[in-house]
Amino acid sequence: MMFAGAVHNKHPKIYNMNTDILTEKHLLGLGGVAIGTAFENITDEQAYEILNTAWDTGIRYFDTSPWYGLTKSERRFGHFLKDKDRDDFVFSTKVGRLFTEVPESEVPPTMWKKPLNYDFRHDYTADAIKKSIEDSLQRTGLDHIDIVYIHDLSEDQVGDRYPYFLEQARKGAFKVLSEMRDQGMIKAWGMGVNKIEPIIDCIASADPDICLSATQYSILEHEDAVDRLLPAVKKAGVKLVSGAGYNSGFIAGRARYNYKDVIPKGMAEKRDRISEIARKYEADIIAAALHFVLAADEFASIIPGAGKPEQVKDNMRALQTEIPSEFWNELKREGLIYEKAQVPDQR
Repeated sequence: MMFAGAVHNKHPKIYNMNTDILTEKHLLGLGGVAIGTAFENITDEQAYEILNTAWDTGIRYFDTSPWYGLTKSERRFGHFLKDKDRDDFVFSTKVGRLFTEVPESEVPPTMWKKPLNYDFRHDYTADAIKKSIEDSLQRTGLDHIDIVYIHDLSEDQVGDRYPYFLEQARKGAFKVLSEMRDQGMIKAWGMGVNKIEPIIDCIASADPDICLSATQYSILEHEDAVDRLLPAVKKAGVKLVSGAGYNSGFIAGRARYNYKDVIPKGMAEKRDRISEIARKYEADIIAAALHFVLAADEFASIIPGAGKPEQVKDNMRALQTEIPSEFWNELKREGLIYEKAQVPDQR
């Protein structure tokens, strides 16, 4: 039977925070992009070590997608989590693409270094969403999914077909996910995108609970989100989860920015200056970046990925680092963060 093990009672909406979906223990989660071989060919054994380190350090929110590694990341997360107490962690995955197994010679070129042998197509209809969730349950071995994000329904992914797919989602994905939430099959849903507009468009025509916002809010780049995204979700009572809060590794010194090799002009100098000021206050830019995101009331969690166990430990240390208010005051005085951005001592 579809969605075996689901509890069929109506769940309170996540933005009311009257539920245990995302609580204080879920402020730091683990994202699944790197485990899907986005940046290097991480082996099954390395993936297990990363996931096990996350569990041992206390992380209890795990986010992935069938897109990551063409279902590889999702399978790896499921293999690790399926034997854990299902009430002890929150799991989110994504819908919007359907996957078909193909010969290795027919696997399309993607960003993944070592994907599985699958092709895919975008589909945001109700039937496709149901099929995607069924497939995810089968791949992971889990009996239910807590949060479902509608993935990559944005112009940077679907191009000029965005209006077409948005209308498809309004008639399909938005409605069916609300029904599944109200029936208790899932606990919450929202958009999982790299742009602001799709979240605002979804709020205008549906009732999402929580959205995964990637690349739009970081210590380095957040002005547009402060002015447009945060007021919109606050008014709608929708919470946010931060993806790419480190600009896909750029903050940590990687030669990429938001999954691309092109570094915006002046961004390296901005990063280096923030790092310099952080050291002055016996902190580092990783801790500053993490606390900056979580300082905004609209964010319920941040889910950086990890390609090594040490990165997971670094993230947990960052969460536990106390940064004095003088640090944030200095950043604002130098114009390194937007004067309207919320910082930790303002929470």
